Amino acid sequence: MKIGIENRAIYLLFLVFSAVLFVSCQNNNTKRNTKIKKPNIIFILADDLGYGDLSSYGQTKFKTPNIDQLVANGIKFTNHYSGSTVCAPSRSSLMTGEHTGHTPIRGNKELKDKEGQTPMPASSVTIAEILKEGGYTTGAFGKWGLGFIGSEGDAINQGFDTFYGYNCQRQAHRYYPTHLWKNDKKVMLEGNNLSSTVTYAPDLIQKETLKFIEENKEEPFFAYVPLVLPHAELISPKDSLLQKYIGKYDEVPYKGGSDYGEAIIESKYCNTETPYAAFASMVDRMDVYVGQIVAKVKELGIAENTIIMFASDNGPHAAGGANPEYFNSAGGLRGIKRDLYEGGIRSPFIAVWPNKIKAGTITNHVSAFWDIMPTLAAVAGANTPLKTDGISFLPTLLGKGVQEQHAYLYWEYNHKGGRQAVRKGKWKGVLYNTVKNPNAKIELYNLYTDGIESKNVADENPEIVAEIRQIIKESHVESKIFPFK
Repeated sequence: MKIGIENRAIYLLFLVFSAVLFVSCQNNNTKRNTKIKKPNIIFILADDLGYGDLSSYGQTKFKTPNIDQLVANGIKFTNHYSGSTVCAPSRSSLMTGEHTGHTPIRGNKELKDKEGQTPMPASSVTIAEILKEGGYTTGAFGKWGLGFIGSEGDAINQGFDTFYGYNCQRQAHRYYPTHLWKNDKKVMLEGNNLSSTVTYAPDLIQKETLKFIEENKEEPFFAYVPLVLPHAELISPKDSLLQKYIGKYDEVPYKGGSDYGEAIIESKYCNTETPYAAFASMVDRMDVYVGQIVAKVKELGIAENTIIMFASDNGPHAAGGANPEYFNSAGGLRGIKRDLYEGGIRSPFIAVWPNKIKAGTITNHVSAFWDIMPTLAAVAGANTPLKTDGISFLPTLLGKGVQEQHAYLYWEYNHKGGRQAVRKGKWKGVLYNTVKNPNAKIELYNLYTDGIESKNVADENPEIVAEIRQIIKESHVESKIFPFK
């Protein structure tokens, strides 16, 4: 059948209209897809895990296959540093993007009449607040330690929509506590008291983490997962994870409290006949949790749109029967937790982002916790506050663009007589006992030739020592709440 001229015109008009409608729909779909494609962010933070406590970083006495797979699928940093050498200031540095000469929380300052520590001020700007303003749903699962429930430093007052876990660091010394917190509500744990251990809190926290990821799979989310593992006390459920290490090591039994109940009452760590097996099983359990998180994002079909990062808050501990020397937990570096030598502040750091980060990449880029805020802001397309000591290392993650470098990195620790340290290129300056001796000599190490900080070369490099001393002077802003002591 032939189409008349008039009908042909109507038909052509119909085709044009259909094409316009199709393009319009495609544009609308593109806009919707653009919104959906804003990447999810999962930041997993281990507690007191040493630089050498992962088999991908040299551990030989046990294996961490799930975290090793992150290394295989993403990028491994060899020169990444935690915010501090103990928990609270390190986490404050991470959250605020400021080093410990500037960040508000610089020590583990306890409050006698509160369940929790000194709170971050309301004026603090956190990663969670930045991402929340950028359209993210935010959740924190694990140990907070930056402000008691209801304070201005409480997680839900610092940008998190949801918090589940330990608010107080003291409480987090117990893996079978009487309670956890969900936002501002106390959650009692069935069967846990001075005479019985039934509910292993980290397992509950892990369930809440996976639940948050599943419930927010349709829109961008930020899951901050500050694990309590493998911080002391050293105790694990008597399951297969523990049993595979029983009898494997030359154990040195640890005597803390006479039993679990007394350990809780006296703020001691619990007795354990097999502390090495307990420690290995705790790192193993942490590795299993990481594997479950990776499996969950794959199951939900959001893996390619999710960046996962993993780090530790400071160097390895030697509490509750732990033996970092036996396990080479510092990876051959000098020092452990509470030191400002490399072993106290060097952190494993791994990032995975399918089709964005090249698998199997290793970088020696020098970075620190205060870089995480500007990096995640860049990932999310959010605004970075002007008040930050950090530099985005997104170019390093993506392997393209020009990577800005730090002129120096600075740390301070307000206990042990006052400790300060600076890394400037190959040079590492360490200053101890600043309270008793304001004119104490700076130790200087060349990390390029002496990565274990064994030879003090300060006398041979007076000009470098002078530069380090000036950086220390300029970087430290006095804090009345956290003075050196």
